[in-house]
Amino acid sequence: MLLLGGCAAFAPAPPAHQDNLCDVFRQQPDWYDATRASYEKWGTPPWTQMAFIKRESSFRSHVRPPRTTLLGFIPWTRPSSAYGYAQAQDPVWGEYTDDAGGLFSSRSDMDDATDFIGWYNARTQRMTGVSLANPEHLYLAYHEGQGGYQRGSYRAKPAVMRAAREVATTASRYRGQLAACEAEFRCDGFFEVWPFCRG
Repeated sequence: MLLLGGCAAFAPAPPAHQDNLCDVFRQQPDWYDATRASYEKWGTPPWTQMAFIKRESSFRSHVRPPRTTLLGFIPWTRPSSAYGYAQAQDPVWGEYTDDAGGLFSSRSDMDDATDFIGWYNARTQRMTGVSLANPEHLYLAYHEGQGGYQRGSYRAKPAVMRAAREVATTASRYRGQLAACEAEFRCDGFFEVWPFCRG
């Protein structure tokens, strides 16, 4: 318990201004690098990755669904095994680590969380044909699973469809914001200093 608590204590604080992607990356510039690496590997744009994470965890690294209660006051089980930035559940996280991650991949690490989202959305595109430029339907498949998405299970879930629209709205806003500030985060070399960075 002390070890787990210590890990959470040293995790990055959630960004103070989550509605502005430039401010998010200014507070945590390594997160920009994580989203770019995932984008180059899997094709999901940084703004979509961050919109997913904002919706799923509000950028909290160790968050889990709250426990249910027994008899109204005894802490009981959690409704799912979702955990970390991307709220990945145990089964699909296992598939990811077997296929693309690794033994030391962690749902509370932003590099692994963004890579997971990229991997999952690439699988969605392959299985369902949803474009990686369509955050609303990518999120529907993320929430319902690719099989559920293909069956249209989300159509009976107004809250899920509303959440997917909100993710799309956030992604669109983040895209516009990043276009105005991305040059700040493109300093890859040791001797590069913004605003004199490459491309």
